[in-house]
Amino acid sequence: MMQGAFLPGNSTVELRDVPVPEPGHGEVLLKMKASTICGSDIRCIYHQHLGKGPEGYQGVVAGHEPSGQIVKAGPGCRRFGVGDRVIVYHISGCGVCNDCRRGYMISCTSEKYRRAYGWQRDGGMAEYLLAEEKDLIYLPGQLSYADGAQVACGFGTVYEGLQKIGISGDHAVLITGLGPVGLATAALSRKLGARRIIGIDIVPERIRLAKDLGICDEAIASGPDNVTEVRALTGGVGVERAVDCSANDAARATAIRATRKWGKIVFLGEGGRVEFNPSPDIIHDQKTIYGSWVTSTWLMEELVERLVAWNLHPQELITHRFALDTASDAYEVMASGKCGKVAVCFDDELKQ
Repeated sequence: MMQGAFLPGNSTVELRDVPVPEPGHGEVLLKMKASTICGSDIRCIYHQHLGKGPEGYQGVVAGHEPSGQIVKAGPGCRRFGVGDRVIVYHISGCGVCNDCRRGYMISCTSEKYRRAYGWQRDGGMAEYLLAEEKDLIYLPGQLSYADGAQVACGFGTVYEGLQKIGISGDHAVLITGLGPVGLATAALSRKLGARRIIGIDIVPERIRLAKDLGICDEAIASGPDNVTEVRALTGGVGVERAVDCSANDAARATAIRATRKWGKIVFLGEGGRVEFNPSPDIIHDQKTIYGSWVTSTWLMEELVERLVAWNLHPQELITHRFALDTASDAYEVMASGKCGKVAVCFDDELKQ
């Protein structure tokens, strides 16, 4: 038996004893090393079970950002074996629909076979995790398991969005929302060569963290004058690229209006609404808005290579680490918003 963390939907965590699974054909058993908490866990599961369809929580072990080491491999495994360090792509798709064949299991169209770890099948908030080999990404030794856990969702999601809008030394970048996804956006934008990075958030602790990490050139408080402030920081013209990580209607409108002519905006933050005036805000200034949902397995593999080459470690965004038996405290801290990334860790990852 092992312990696993479940989210009953009343802002608490329940630890329950569950059997250690046995891998079947094409499956592996991971000894968990790090499982980080995503904002979507708080938004759709922790406080209330609000999610439907792909976000519908089915009362399983929580945690969709897992990283660990293979301790058992079932028959039929072709690439990975015992001892390998891996990241788990957090949606297990059917593998044969158009989206799965592109590597985007997040968009798998099979209602029968699409199951997300931590949502419809057991996730990483347990001592062991049963995963399908096709969902694994190799984790090189230069990266920690805590690095890898964030690739599984946050950094991968950001990398996908930044690939869609393109980031280079020609660009000033605005980030609305400096939670873990916003901080990851700043860190990756820096490595991609952005000449100036401006962040906006309502939480003082997050603004301070962005400054302390040196990943934002300017980090300012959310307010009604943000568009004017951003334009003042960019010679009156606005930014070339904007990334919304907040899901806040006012912040999204700021991202659109603080972007200069011919600029590009990508929405990463889930939920919420936004209102804008198409002609003056988008059409007349020739702007483009992209939507981006998670990422693909091939871009995750590319990102892992880039992280090693850039010597970029996502674990630097972790402000709090907890053992599994204190997972309740981990979710409470994450829900407060007064933090960076929060991780439940095992073995040596807990000691860092």
